[in-house]
Formats: sequence, structure tokens, C-alpha cells
Amino acid sequence: QVQLVESGGGLVQPGGSLRLSCAVSGRLFSGKTMAWYRQAPGNRRELVATITNGGSAYYVDSVKGRFTISRDNAKNTVYLQMNILKFEDTAVYYCNEWGTSYWGQGTQVTVSS
Repeated sequence: QVQLVESGGGLVQPGGSLRLSCAVSGRLFSGKTMAWYRQAPGNRRELVATITNGGSAYYVDSVKGRFTISRDNAKNTVYLQMNILKFEDTAVYYCNEWGTSYWGQGTQVTVSS
């Protein structure tokens, strides 16, 4: 059974930081491109960042310079370090194996003063 389990969300003030984790089990992790998406209330789910097995990363413009995606193939885990958080980063964050229907359950990130 394939499982993607996100963790690390929470409530943070503007300008703060959070680190999200996504642990993958039941499926080969190494070699797969992984992605983080987010969905704010009333909005469509949007791509935030991707990372290839070799470590090449892509970021949506709105998070460039603030977010960093990384992975640890030994731990079957992908991370999203989020710095200088803004109100508009508030959303449920999901990890995904790129191009597949494998999704985690999501973790809530709320940026509020």
C-alpha cells in the first residue's frame, strides 16, 4: 500500500519558518520526481515546487528565494523548508509523486499574526 504522509504544518507568524516533511512508503522513492502542492480555501490546488532524483529543483515564482525543496532517498522523505512566510502562503500543503495519483493527506500551514 502506497502512503505519503506529510507533517510539520502549523501556525506561524509572518516572517517565520516551517519545515514540512513527506515520508513515502510502499513504493520505490529513489528515481522519482517529487512535488509539493498547496491549496488555499476557495482556490485551485497549485504546484509549489518539484525535485528530481538528482536534486534539480523547480519553484513557482511566488516562493522563489523563500522555499527550498530537498530529499533524502535513504529516508524516503521529501522536505519543504519555508522561510519568510507570508499571509498568502496559508494553505493545505500536499506532497505528490510527480505525474501520478499518489497524494498525501495534507498538512495545514497557517500564517497569521
